[in-house]
Amino acid sequence: MPLVLLTALALCFLAANSLLTRAGVVDGTDPLAFAAIRVAAGAVVLAALAARRGITVTGVRRWGAAIALVVYLLGFSLAYRTLDAGIGALILFATVQIGLFALSLARGERSGPVRLAGMGLALAGLVWLLLPGGTVRTDPMDAGLMIVAGLAWAAYSFAGKFEPRPLAGTAGNFLIATALFALAAPMWWGAAVTPFGAAMAALSG
Repeated sequence: MPLVLLTALALCFLAANSLLTRAGVVDGTDPLAFAAIRVAAGAVVLAALAARRGITVTGVRRWGAAIALVVYLLGFSLAYRTLDAGIGALILFATVQIGLFALSLARGERSGPVRLAGMGLALAGLVWLLLPGGTVRTDPMDAGLMIVAGLAWAAYSFAGKFEPRPLAGTAGNFLIATALFALAAPMWWGAAVTPFGAAMAALSG
């Protein structure tokens, strides 16, 4: 499948996660519990897919990616306490693009005029969304959490660029992230979880 189609498909799934998370959190499911269910569901599916080829769970890079995944999940879920799905997705997309652009610049990669124009557009859109007194109203705290989530996802995506075994590595990332959520269970265990919210979290994962 062409790279453009794969990228478009990934963006569609990313946008769908915004709809699912917002729906689950609004329904009454605690954001931290939602994130825990989401990552556990993803880990189960990825482990099943990667079982025959092996799962990579060792190495400093693996832990760095897993921590970035946890930060993304926490910021993303918490932000949807107030943010609309569309606004949250726009903030996330813009932040991810800006974050990836900054990481590529830090590595000395060159950027052409089209890429520079795209980054300028993403930055302008993000400023417009968050501008105080503008037409779009967002909670500053939750908008900030979504920006943190976007930066974490940019770091996670950038790490994936250098992953020698994508499926094995991704499965390992999700398993480690699930273990980290399990260690933090006292923070979310027993929190409100609705059947609909749990279903949305599992589907999102």
